[in-house]
Amino acid sequence: MAQVLENVDRLTRLVGENRLELLLFRLGPSSQLYGINVFKVREVVHSPPLRRFPHAHPLVAGLARVRGATVPVLDVARAIGLPSLTPEEARYVVLTEFSRSVQGLHVSGIERIINAGWEQIRPPPTDDPETSYVTAITYYEDRLVQIIDVERVLDLVIGPAPGVSAPVAEEAKLIPHEKPRRALVADDSAVARAQIRRALEDIGVEAILVSDGKQALEKLVGWAEEGNVDERIAMVISDIEMPQMDGYTLVREIRQHPRLAHLYVMMHSSLSGMFNRQACLAAGADLLLAKFEPDEFARAVMAYLGSSARGAQSMRARA
Repeated sequence: MAQVLENVDRLTRLVGENRLELLLFRLGPSSQLYGINVFKVREVVHSPPLRRFPHAHPLVAGLARVRGATVPVLDVARAIGLPSLTPEEARYVVLTEFSRSVQGLHVSGIERIINAGWEQIRPPPTDDPETSYVTAITYYEDRLVQIIDVERVLDLVIGPAPGVSAPVAEEAKLIPHEKPRRALVADDSAVARAQIRRALEDIGVEAILVSDGKQALEKLVGWAEEGNVDERIAMVISDIEMPQMDGYTLVREIRQHPRLAHLYVMMHSSLSGMFNRQACLAAGADLLLAKFEPDEFARAVMAYLGSSARGAQSMRARA
């Protein structure tokens, strides 16, 4: 256990070349393995006493005091359709930090940390990816690993994010724009795609949605070969964690392509610490924004659309 915690601390300081570090864990008596990106893990602790309270959401197992802070502990097994862990089974809490919040996940066992290439991560084999609580799958020693969409679990508890506020939506109508009001959005979470699309629509921007970096790059290269990228989109909005090609690799590929290198790229991720900010900038992104505050997101998009329009007007004036 001590070695697992040491590895969590070490690996959260690494950026792989299109690689992913997964903390593997179990939920109940089954040998099925589940995974979460180590970058989202703050630490793993033995399950502390939980304080339950009336009228709590059924997916909140209780509140725990961890290092002086009160943290909600989520019944992740129940959230994904399994029986809730018994008190004897719920031996550990994985403390996670993402999307501007800290929460614990009740798990029965910690397996190990593995390092995998994003090209080894596949979308889940489901008929309805929009409602699946598994965002991707991979294999470890021929054992299936289901990577849980923790954003969807959290969305169940706190509810969907609100849309852009009316004042910000009104501001958007006043922004001049030279580029098309259209953005290519790459994110493997169905919840995140829906949030982004709604926010963009609220400010009059159309979203072209894909679920991973590879799909995004294929679209961009195809448009580049047709010679009309700037007629298609004004910007790229990309998650960091995505199967087959992560956001770091996507932005590097964009910067290395002569017809794509000029594109504005906003990284929009639940991985929002200083370390990830530095990694995004090193890869070539223009901005890293933490998920998900609709008005902040909308204003960031509006700021770029407005600045690009003012730049174009200034160039015409000088001519």
